[in-house]
Amino acid sequence: MSILDTIRTPADLKKLSIDELQPLADEVRQEVISMVSRTGGHLGSNLGSVELTVALHYVFDLPADKLIWDVSHQVYPHKLLTGRRDRMHTLRQFGGLAGFAKRSESEYDPFGAGHASTSISAALGFAAARDNANQHYKVVAVIGDGSMSGGLAFEALNNAGALKKDLLVVLNDNTWSISRNVGSMSKYLTHIMSHETVTKLRNEVWELTGKFKRREKIRKTISRIEQSVKSLLVPGMLFQELGFKYFGPLDGHDIPSMVRTLQNLKNLKGPVILHVATVKGKGYEPAMDDPFRFHGVGKFDKITGKVTSQKAPLPTYTRVYGDTMLELAQKQPHVVAITAAMASGTGLVQFGEQFPDRFFDVGIAEAHAVCFAAGLAAAAARPYVAIYSTFLQRAYDQIIHDVALQKLPVVFCLDRGGLVGEDGPTHHGVFDLTYLATVPDLTVAVPKDGNELRAMLHYTADHDLKGPVAIRYPRATIPEPMVPEVLPIEWGAWERLSPKADIAILAVGSMVHTARNVVSRLASRGISAMLVNARFVKPLDQTMLADIAATTRAIVTLEENALRGGFGQAVSAFLLSKEYGGTFTALGIPDEFVTHGQLNLLLQRVGLDEESIFNTIVSLAVTDKSNEQDETETRSADEPGFFQRLMLRRNGNSRKKDTAAK
Repeated sequence: MSILDTIRTPADLKKLSIDELQPLADEVRQEVISMVSRTGGHLGSNLGSVELTVALHYVFDLPADKLIWDVSHQVYPHKLLTGRRDRMHTLRQFGGLAGFAKRSESEYDPFGAGHASTSISAALGFAAARDNANQHYKVVAVIGDGSMSGGLAFEALNNAGALKKDLLVVLNDNTWSISRNVGSMSKYLTHIMSHETVTKLRNEVWELTGKFKRREKIRKTISRIEQSVKSLLVPGMLFQELGFKYFGPLDGHDIPSMVRTLQNLKNLKGPVILHVATVKGKGYEPAMDDPFRFHGVGKFDKITGKVTSQKAPLPTYTRVYGDTMLELAQKQPHVVAITAAMASGTGLVQFGEQFPDRFFDVGIAEAHAVCFAAGLAAAAARPYVAIYSTFLQRAYDQIIHDVALQKLPVVFCLDRGGLVGEDGPTHHGVFDLTYLATVPDLTVAVPKDGNELRAMLHYTADHDLKGPVAIRYPRATIPEPMVPEVLPIEWGAWERLSPKADIAILAVGSMVHTARNVVSRLASRGISAMLVNARFVKPLDQTMLADIAATTRAIVTLEENALRGGFGQAVSAFLLSKEYGGTFTALGIPDEFVTHGQLNLLLQRVGLDEESIFNTIVSLAVTDKSNEQDETETRSADEPGFFQRLMLRRNGNSRKKDTAAK
């Protein structure tokens, strides 16, 4: 039996000797590699955090003590050691374990996360609540050095230093961005500085100097000497100035050293930072050689490291965006690109290599990225801000206050728009059409394919924009091949993709390709439907929409976005204002956080797969033909679009009665 086989909870881990912890860590690492090779997921960050996780679980009393992970894309070892090993094969699968920390999943996950820089704020909240309730548990936040580039982390550090709550922050430096010097001297100094004997001596000296008349001057001198010694040999003065006791850097793969240090720091009063240096992908050569590719990876051969999924025949939207940005930069010298620590994920690696002076990776700092872009635009540059849809939510104030209010021509490029699959609710980009549509003077465009994405990007570079533009596209391969030339686009206008008919389907972005198939299937059933590519969500193409309202008896909207405040609701409001007498149905994401799982299963769950859309429209057509039967008695109030149809139907019936009376 392996050591890992004996571990069900952290209490079992505490029964091991120090010498058994590294063999356990080795088993955990192999388990993570084997598991992720089958399910896909975050690999490099998890392999780098194995020894740190083992040491934290060994020293602290979980779940009574609170262990809070930043981003939480490094919690696979944590899940293995907290009673979830038998379900790890379901990781990121529909109905299975989440790929991140999740409160509803385990008592060992006191705080969930999927975005960066949240852990210190949350941990400070736990510490304040603990003290208010006169409780005595420990609170530990684990944050990566990348997350430290986010302003939220420094806001929390500033507040924590002022409140002086007992709190341990473990800074996991896996890219050596703060210090490359992890040697014997810093390790030795950390042990000395954190040892309880030295801490006790420091406190006794403090008490002794309190008896002298010139105690403040003496204390300042002692502090100055201590800080000078530490600043020569150890980084971290910034944290100390913020009110933290700083220790490190420490080798994050040296379990005995980390255990001793954590035990020494466990009972220190006030806010403490322990800086540990780890290697991303530790113990798996392919991940160490290519940390970018193995940060988040699909299924792969764990022996060779080769990804087992077949290469898609068509490029992704992300690739099209990256290629088009190169075209724009080559012809327009004022084009600049901005990303928030996602150069690879947004397709801008080549842009950064070819145009280094016009490429800005600002770190995990979305709010700064947007305000920075506003400054660039105000100075006559044309900034393109490439950020995942779900991450741009963090910069909403900057979108309004710094960009839109001043009508600055910033182009927001929202990758991962819509459902993203296995990463789940923290990463589903299903709120952007709603939160962006509320902003005055901001145009929201959603291309149906790669050619249209390219055309929209070229338009924004070639024309004098009157305000900001947001272009939203999914995490997917494009549905149609690219053509050599840049296709013309009528800015602000929708596109009819089939002849007029009694039923109109207004599809947005990713839904257009699905709707094409639905229209073909409807035709085989003798149901004629017109398909419209509603590529501009804001402003609506009111000219075409008014014509559709005048010539159809049923309208259906399709969007991979929240129904509340989304495209369908905007269309509904317009139709009500025009006293539309037909039937209206809006299909989209219901008012809930959609779980994680394969994209096709999630679309089916929310009624946006081809079969569900087809059945909805067939049912709508049948119902509309038998108009004598009162729809309010035969349709469920839980059905998508019921209330919109009910309002419009009543409105239409009222108009008919008024006409008859006249």
